[in-house]
Amino acid sequence: MKLSKREIAIVAITKNGIEIAKKLKEAFDNADVFVPVKFTNSNLHVTYFSESVNEKIGYLFTNYNSLVLIFSLGAVIRLISPYLKDKKTDPAVVVIDDTAKFVISTLSGHLGGANELTGRISDFLNSIPVITTAADVNNTIAVDLVGSKFEWVIDNYENVTKVSAMMVNNEKIGVFQDAGEKDWLGSRELPKNVNIVNEINDLLSDDYKASLIITDKLISNQLLLNKSVIYRPKTLVVGIGLHWGTTKETIDNGVISVLNDNQLSFKSIKLITSLDRGKPVKGLDEYCKKNGLNILLFSKESLNNVDVPNPSEIVGRYEGTYSVSEASSLKASNGILIVPKRKIPPDLTVAISRVIYN
Repeated sequence: MKLSKREIAIVAITKNGIEIAKKLKEAFDNADVFVPVKFTNSNLHVTYFSESVNEKIGYLFTNYNSLVLIFSLGAVIRLISPYLKDKKTDPAVVVIDDTAKFVISTLSGHLGGANELTGRISDFLNSIPVITTAADVNNTIAVDLVGSKFEWVIDNYENVTKVSAMMVNNEKIGVFQDAGEKDWLGSRELPKNVNIVNEINDLLSDDYKASLIITDKLISNQLLLNKSVIYRPKTLVVGIGLHWGTTKETIDNGVISVLNDNQLSFKSIKLITSLDRGKPVKGLDEYCKKNGLNILLFSKESLNNVDVPNPSEIVGRYEGTYSVSEASSLKASNGILIVPKRKIPPDLTVAISRVIYN
């Protein structure tokens, strides 16, 4: 979801619709209400537009994360159809009829959040929610939403459709997890056609028509890659030791090398850690910005209190702490060190810890 987009746009084109929109504005502070200019009055909480509804919908479709459209479903389908791209980028679209009897999840029910928004709006308006996505009506696992609340990343999205179809058709599905948050299913029970396995190779059995794999480790088995949706939980904390002049290219190459050598996924990086030097280190800042990674810095005093397997007298002499990469990684993860520091000449060290979730 792009941060540059605004959150919710509500469009009403009738008097009844405008009254519904005003009610919704009271309940959703992050919503903007749009109404044709012919209905102009002194209401300061409404934006009036003079262009055609078609033009306005086109603008809102690309600039908002969610659209709530208070007019007929057929009209909405015609209006949004020229702007449709794909389920990963299209906004959520929710349709409300002119009397607020029905609230209809119309587009991007899962990834865009239209189903969730439909539920919230229907609860507020005391309306009937209409949700037609198969996973929801069959009360099973929505394959494309697993771990989304924890910001897990799907590694092979091309398998989502076929595995989703097997899920809703009650084919036998296996689930393997060795990393990440354990409560991804929430309060729901595991569907009867889904089994948890203890070993990833159990999924190779012909008994399992498809599988869900939750891991921060790379997978090379082609059969597993073909039959599975692979989720990357945010579990890896990468500690970096470096010099003032270490470049982003050196860090980039070094981190990728260490990850690949240890069969770990870049997509599971939770954050980058290092020593707080009092001002930004150019190469480290550029690396994190380029890759969209958060960075957490620690004082030398804080790092010196962390027990590490490979303290360095030389690092202690120059940095004031006997460890940077291992100590910062361990401290931030509050987990276990899975890759001890690796020196990458001339001026980089990398260590990796894993966050452990109960």
